Amino acid sequence: MKTFKTIAVGAAFAALFSTTAMAACGIESGRVSIVGNEFPAIQSIAAAAAACAGGDVTVESNLTADHQKINVAGMSGDPAEYTTAVVANSSIVALINEDVIRPLDDLVAKHGQDIPKHQLITVDGKIMAVAFMANAQHLVYRKDILEKIGMDAPTSYEEMLAAAAKIRREGILDYPVGGAYKAGWNLAQEFTNMYIGTGGDFFEPGTANVSINNENGIAALEMMKALTAYMNPDYLTHDSNATNAEVEAGNVALLNMWGSRTGNLMDDEGAEEDVYSNIAVGGPLMVGGSGRPATTLWWDGWTVAKNISDEDAEATFLAMKAGISPDMLNDETMSQAVWLMPNFEASPVNEGVLATVAASATPYPMVPFQGLLHTALGDNIADFLKGDETAKQTLADIEAAYTVAATEKGFLK
Repeated sequence: MKTFKTIAVGAAFAALFSTTAMAACGIESGRVSIVGNEFPAIQSIAAAAAACAGGDVTVESNLTADHQKINVAGMSGDPAEYTTAVVANSSIVALINEDVIRPLDDLVAKHGQDIPKHQLITVDGKIMAVAFMANAQHLVYRKDILEKIGMDAPTSYEEMLAAAAKIRREGILDYPVGGAYKAGWNLAQEFTNMYIGTGGDFFEPGTANVSINNENGIAALEMMKALTAYMNPDYLTHDSNATNAEVEAGNVALLNMWGSRTGNLMDDEGAEEDVYSNIAVGGPLMVGGSGRPATTLWWDGWTVAKNISDEDAEATFLAMKAGISPDMLNDETMSQAVWLMPNFEASPVNEGVLATVAASATPYPMVPFQGLLHTALGDNIADFLKGDETAKQTLADIEAAYTVAATEKGFLK
């Protein structure tokens, strides 16, 4: 069995930050090409990095919800198409496993000594990414609708089901629950949250042997299915963007959503005033009686590709460093994320993520084989939700698919 890499986040979610000043980009030449997700915080970073372009420096970006489908391939060429990928706890593992990103120790020593240590993500003692924000999924709800039915904001999925039933019963909304249940990565993430909330462990201790076909796994699937009874019938096609669109259209009152996405729901664009003015956030939801929040804590950060010239690597490092400078925090960007940079001031839109941190939520598992399980989950859970298989058979299918993949990769013999 391969030696398992350990990823240390350090104090990435610390509440206190030191101050630093933004330096000029300082790039004479080079190519910068960014691939990442498309939510506002990353868009702001890409825009700040793009300000470094000019003369012999080019800065381009491809921000898309499909970033995890293209980043490995886009960094595998020689030279790599993308010089940096914006990643999170889970997605950096695939880049490390495929050996497409480079250690940043030399670049940090030369250009990044002013980057706070809590932002430096280390793998086996080497700096592999620079984190810029904390993120988590947590409760988002319509406070006006809950007031109509005389119920408080739910603190558990059991309470969410009770509220959803009453909303439907009183004829307010037909499908009051939303969720990023799109088959694939999103659906797997929802199971990961729910399974952690039941108190389950994904693997046998100290091994890559998967262990989800148990009472915790069944409980997680059954709660997910119970929630889908109150979702739009097309829930298996709804990612975060589609789910947020349902909220802004006034069709959803309760959902588990990323903190990085809530700013769009609470601003005055895309929705009527009676919708956006009544959006509120809560902490992470619980399920069952384990006492563990049914969510995962994340960091987002950026990397530098391995298969590029040293000139492009240096240009990329400097541009992305400028992209996450404390000086990019202003009235527009401050509320887009729980930023890890100095000068961050929390606002009401950040309260859900901060509550998740305060609840000691479990970080997304950062072992090299977790991504293989995530893929197996995303490929198989829909069969249960559609009623084509029992929970136990679906979990057996997931374990079988994972075992084949983990054996091929050398994590299992």
